[in-house]
Parts: sequence; C-alpha cells; structure tokens
Amino acid sequence: MRVYLPSTLPGLADILVKGEAGPSPLPAFAVTPALREAYASGDDEELEYVAMLAAPRRRVVLAADVPDTQVSWHAYDDEPAAVLIDAAVPLTAVASGHVDELSAAADVAAAAAAVPAADAGDDDASFTVDSAEAQELAWYATQELEYL
Repeated sequence: MRVYLPSTLPGLADILVKGEAGPSPLPAFAVTPALREAYASGDDEELEYVAMLAAPRRRVVLAADVPDTQVSWHAYDDEPAAVLIDAAVPLTAVASGHVDELSAAADVAAAAAAVPAADAGDDDASFTVDSAEAQELAWYATQELEYL
C-alpha cells in the first residue's frame, strides 16, 4: 500500500541517517475507504494526491510502499486519509520525496499558525490555510533526497 509520511527537512536528515522512518506507531496518510467515500468522483491518482497533501508542513512528504498488514485504518484528527503504521518504514521502501520549494516557506508557516483559527471557523484563517495548500510540492527521486 502506498502511504505518505509527513516530515520536515531535519526529520528527513534523521531518516536518511537511521535508514528508516520510525519508531512505530507512525502516523501517515493513505487512500483509505473513508477518503474514497469523501471523494467519490476521484480516480486513484487524484486520491493519492489528496492523501499526500493531507500530510503536514516546510512540508516534506515521503511516499513509501508498505505491506497492507502494517497499516491501521483507524482515522484520527477527523482526517479521512489518516492511518497508523505499526512498524518502522525502511528507507528502501521509500518511492519518492515531495518537498515545498523555498518560496513556499512563508505561506506554509502562516498556514500552520492559522490552522487553529481556521478550525474554529475564522474565514480569513481558512483563506490563509487554503493559500498554502495551493503550493505544489516538488518531486524528488530517492537518490536525490540526501541533497535536500
């Protein structure tokens, strides 16, 4: 199953040194039955993109393939793509990295600060969060991750 592991640049450096993301339980995001229900019209590629964007902020997201048996489907934080992985994810299971461009840092930082107010219904804060979500993540092959 393809999962999306949220991280940061310092977190990525730690994963590269340790050779794995962990320890478990490891929060991640995936195309879950709840996500499929929330986005009834999306195909698999679109749903994977939604799951990847659900992973947090300067956003580093590692796409990894793990056995289905290691993934718990119990959502948390009212996020339909949220899953827990019950084992560390070896670096060899990582398929790609997705990272915010440096130019997105200000928008992402503002969005992270605005999340509580947006969750409370503040329209301006919601706009700030949505602005950061419009920032595309750059794709990196696994052999490029060490250069980030």
